[in-house]
Amino acid sequence: MNVAELSRVRRSIVPSPGDTWVEIARRELPDTPEAEAVSSLQSWNLHVFMRAATQMAGQPNPILPSDVIFVEPPLVSR
Repeated sequence: MNVAELSRVRRSIVPSPGDTWVEIARRELPDTPEAEAVSSLQSWNLHVFMRAATQMAGQPNPILPSDVIFVEPPLVSR
């Protein structure tokens, strides 16, 4: 692996308080159909989407302002 490959960082954001998957999708992936953008975000961010404790507590929005949300797929290493 060369230095150029090591310097590439996966694009991510820190959500605003109260952000939902739909709001993030609209803001970060405006050229992608909404349902597809939401699905992509959720698959790239399973660490947030599958947060069991929040879902069991009945909270409708498991996204916290302290979360890191990836807005592109995992990088492919060569």
